[in-house]
This record gives sequence, C-alpha cells and structure tokens, in this order.
Amino acid sequence: MNPQELLRIVDSLHREKQIDPELVIQAIESALVTASKRQFGEEADVFVSIARDGGGITATVNGRSLSEDEIGRIGAQTAKQVIIQKLKEAERDARIDEFHTQVGQLVTGIVQRTERGVTIVQLGNVEAILPRSEQIPGESYHSGSRVRAIIYEVKAAGNRVKIILSRTKAMLIQRLFEQEIPEIAEGIIRINAISREPGYRSKVAVSSSDQRIDCVGACVGMRGNRIKNVTGELAGERIDIVRWSDDPMVLIPNALQPAEVEQVLLCDMIGRAIALVNEEHLSQAIGRFGQNVRLASKLCSWDIEIMTAPELERQIERAMEGFMEIEGMTEEVAQQLVEQGYLSYDDLSVIEPDALMEMGGWSQEQVDAIVEQADAKAEDQEIAEEERKYQEKLEKERRATEDLDKKEGRSVPPPTFVTESLVEDSSELDGSAAMEPLEPPVVEPLKDLLLEEELEIPPADEPLKGPPPEGGQQTGENA
Repeated sequence: MNPQELLRIVDSLHREKQIDPELVIQAIESALVTASKRQFGEEADVFVSIARDGGGITATVNGRSLSEDEIGRIGAQTAKQVIIQKLKEAERDARIDEFHTQVGQLVTGIVQRTERGVTIVQLGNVEAILPRSEQIPGESYHSGSRVRAIIYEVKAAGNRVKIILSRTKAMLIQRLFEQEIPEIAEGIIRINAISREPGYRSKVAVSSSDQRIDCVGACVGMRGNRIKNVTGELAGERIDIVRWSDDPMVLIPNALQPAEVEQVLLCDMIGRAIALVNEEHLSQAIGRFGQNVRLASKLCSWDIEIMTAPELERQIERAMEGFMEIEGMTEEVAQQLVEQGYLSYDDLSVIEPDALMEMGGWSQEQVDAIVEQADAKAEDQEIAEEERKYQEKLEKERRATEDLDKKEGRSVPPPTFVTESLVEDSSELDGSAAMEPLEPPVVEPLKDLLLEEELEIPPADEPLKGPPPEGGQQTGENA
C-alpha cells in the first residue's frame, strides 16, 4: 500500500465529505487488525499503526514485524473497503446532522408513491416517509402532489437516514400560524397552548404583548382569511382561537366557547374544574362526542366537568349520602370533602392521607380504614356500572334488531312464555322441562275469529246448524 496514496485519499475525504482524518486512519488501523487476525488466527497478538505525517504502516504479529509486501497484501483491499464504508457513513451522518436541526420545522415535499398506507415524500435529494399514524384521517395523497408537514423524527437506518414526517402533531398548527400571521412570527402574539384532534377540531390559546393588538382578531384576519388559509392546509379542520389567561377562572370559560359558562368551581387538590352552564348550553359545552370539553381540558390542563346547577346539587346530595355510609365518617368531614370537590368514592382514593387526617383529626389507622372502605365501595359501583352499561347495550341491540326486522318486512316472533294453568305440578318436571316454553292456547284466538265473522256460537248441548246433506231431507228442527 502506497503511504502517499493513503494520505491523499484521507485528505480528500476530509475536504469533500467533512470527515475527520483521524477518524479514517483509526478505522483503517482497526480494519487491518481484524484482517490480520483472520489470516494469522484470532488468538494472534496483532498491532498496527499508521504514521499521521508520512502514512507509513507498521504492523507486528506476535512480536514479529510484517514486511511491506505482507502489509500490502493484507491492507490494500481492507483499506478500500473501510474507505467505501466511511464514505457511506459520512454521507449518512451529514444528512442526519442537517435534518436534526430541522426537527419540528415545516417542510414541503412532493409525494412519490404510497405503499401500504405509508406515503413516500421527496424532500430535495432525500426521501422521507409519512406513516399512516401521522396522516390526517380522511386525507389521500396522489403521486406528484405537494404536501406540507413537519419533520417529526430523524434517525439512522443502516447506511441510510430515516426521516419521518407528521401532519397530526400540534406543532404543525403552530408552524402554519407563524407562516400565515406575521404578528406571531415577529413575537408580538404568542401561542401559549394548543390542543388538537387531527382532522376534526383544534383549540389554540393566544396572547398579545401589545395591548393595542387584538390577538384573536389578528389570528382570524380580515374576513377570516388568515384562519381559512390554515384550515385549508389541514383539510378543513376546525380551529377555535381562544384568548389566553393565567387565571383558570377566566381561561376555562374562554376555552369552552362558543358555550356560555355561568360559573367555574375549582377543586385544586384533585385538579378538577366544574363548569356550570344552563340547560340550553349543555350540549354545546360538551360538544359532539365530548370533543369540546375534551379539547378544553387539554388546553387548560384541568379536568373539566360540565354540569347544570341542578345536576351539581344532586351530585352533592349523593356524595353526602355515600360518604356518610362509610364507617367512621363524620358529617363535618363529609361536608368539607364535598366543598373541595370530592364527589365520589374514587376521589377519596387520591386524597392525601395527611389532608384527611387533618380534616377529621384522625389517626393513620382510621384514615387507612376509611380509604379502604371507599375503595371497596368504588369497586362495587364500578361493577354495577359495567352491568348497567352491558344491559343498556343488550337493549340497544335488541331494539336495533327489531327496527331492522320491521324495515325488511320480517315478522318479529312473539315472546315465549309459560302458562301456569297448563302445568299442573311443575315439581314433577325436571329442570329443563319446567323451563321449556309451551305453545299458547288456541281456543281464545278461534273464538275471536268467529266473533269477527259475526257467527253465533251455540251452546255445547245444542246441535250445530248447517246445510242439509246432499240428496237427503232435513230432519228435526231443520226440516
């Protein structure tokens, strides 16, 4: 191996690929050691050193110095393989470094193809992937179309770099806002929090450092043009702009808009907020499938419950009754628990023992006993609730089946029953026979049919009237 040629290659890699020369030389030394052990045995004591100034190679095996010819035979092909490998790794590392700085940034790419739900996007001279889990539900991507997303993750995959894009993260909304709203890009308006359900609805809380600028109006834009540009990029996803406040008493009603909140009750110890609304705003505050209150809870970092005033009163009454069923509980402590937002047995399982001991002046053993009872009652309630939901599900399925049968013209079979008068002594029957449904009696339906035809039903001892037999004369009263 020509030392000057080796140094020339190392220097070329340093200048063109920005690879540290020391790193390449160390890699070649390590590769030569490995190659020598393959030739002389794995147990051989091999030492290889490359001079940094002249490129000369010194190698010993079990204390014996190798000649230049021996080193050349071992080193030529090995150095070539190492250099090729280092080139690939250098290109990969350079791309990783380049895109690592862009994680969380908005990029635009061209869709190349879609394979099993995974969309391949061309970003300059690099291919990125948009997994199905990071796609907005309902969106489809066609080859050649433009797509905007944020770089979500960058990692090495062998000699390649794997770039993962996302269109579902809240950061995408922030980047689009920064692009469409100059006040946000300039730092005058700040995005304080974002909660999002991709493809359906998002809430963005904003604030302004300049009191002369309306943060909500600036984000919406003239005739809603700014927010329309953002929603258009997100396949029509609805976005609510919320005015931020550090006071949860102000922020929570803002987050629940467009519903009007009458009062907010904060339960600091368990992080719960009860928002009281009137009956006509109840469904609006909850939202479709609970979406509005769920997004508001994420935005405010409070567990928000929507109630009307009568519902809250009923919950307080039930909570008081339930707490008083616990042995050792006093009315005074139960009242304090309710006032602080503890409205169920489950809530007692998360209360700090010290706080409960302070409320009632109880010992640790008494508190443990109360919490243990609350846990047991909570479990019983959970089982009862699961049974209730199961029965509701069965009833719903039954009604749906009946409705479907009626629509398709199928007759719904009457419910089977056991007629007690037809079973003289059920004790003589075995279990299976006693529970087997019997056919309903047919006497009464026949009687009803005769009545509908306006026929007279003679007494049991009176002969039936009818036409004379053919070829004969009537006899008796029929003559």
